[in-house]
Amino acid sequence: MLDVPAAAIFLRDEGTRNIWKAEFPAFRLAPTPVTRGQYFGASADAGLPVTDVSWLDAIRFCNQLSLEQDLEPVYTIGDDPDAEGVVCKWDAKGYRLPSEAEWEYACRAGSTAAQYGELDEIAWYRENSSERIHEVGGRLPNAWGFHDMLGNVWEWTWDLYDAEVYGPYRVFRGGGAYDPPRACRASCRRKSHPTFHIDDLGFRLARSV
Repeated sequence: MLDVPAAAIFLRDEGTRNIWKAEFPAFRLAPTPVTRGQYFGASADAGLPVTDVSWLDAIRFCNQLSLEQDLEPVYTIGDDPDAEGVVCKWDAKGYRLPSEAEWEYACRAGSTAAQYGELDEIAWYRENSSERIHEVGGRLPNAWGFHDMLGNVWEWTWDLYDAEVYGPYRVFRGGGAYDPPRACRASCRRKSHPTFHIDDLGFRLARSV
């Protein structure tokens, strides 16, 4: 996993035009999304990003991986079908999802542009993906060494989208292999229920330090 420094950034929702500040300490983030090999074990398509995983599936995997490596699990999950009772222990050393702010900061890697490079070089998206998911790490990384932050698969983050309006819906980021360039931008936000899963939505591992 790669080290990311502490920061304070401003996030913006393009629909509501709301802007808010987010601060976070230093953390670590995986250079690629979780693969099918990591999630399921050895297989012929082990290098492809895992997809069709819900937000709940993702945090359960984080806890499972933490336990396998004798690390303190981050999440207390419970049995609420809307996942509204999930608690995140941010100072635990196990695996977790990045916050939305952490994700965007790592994606930009110091860039203020909509994309951190030429889209055809850094991302699998509608115009170059042949409408399929590709193995992770096949496009150029950003300045900090992160691959596939844009394109290939959307990635779940920890955050609620807007609890007052959308209840338990969680944020996912980054765009996917079937999306146009507009979706593959560092600022693009989408949302769904924590049980939602689809064939271009995965996740990336983070850890607190």
